[in-house]
Amino acid sequence: MLILALVGVAVVVAVIISLFVRRHGESPDPQPGWTPTDEVFKDPGTDRMMRVWVDAAGERHYVPEVGH
Repeated sequence: MLILALVGVAVVVAVIISLFVRRHGESPDPQPGWTPTDEVFKDPGTDRMMRVWVDAAGERHYVPEVGH
């Protein structure tokens, strides 16, 4: 029974942490040197519209679209 309670607590903690941690490649704002692309999509996990930005090294970054 104790194991089941610990697993339950671990799941609740993981869910709470996931609400505050950004996903891989996600940034709240574009950084200097990033170039916006035409690629915009709706993030199925958050229902936010996201734009893909690319930096000089070719890495992709996902930034929420303002006004959507």
